[in-house]
Amino acid sequence: MRYELIIYWSKEDQAFLVEVPGLPGCMADGATYEEAVANAQTVIAEWIETSISLNRSIPEPKGKLTYA
Repeated sequence: MRYELIIYWSKEDQAFLVEVPGLPGCMADGATYEEAVANAQTVIAEWIETSISLNRSIPEPKGKLTYA
């Protein structure tokens, strides 16, 4: 997967959270950094599968996030 991942520790959740800014609403978590990234890869695949089944467009990976 070539989508950008934003990974951070959530003290409130006591877990690593992963946001996938290129896929709206796509997020994952995990007790460890590695688990969070693995979960994100699974969620990305599911996000894409769901979009295909609903005949929705899938954004192309953009790489590095650009701030305006």
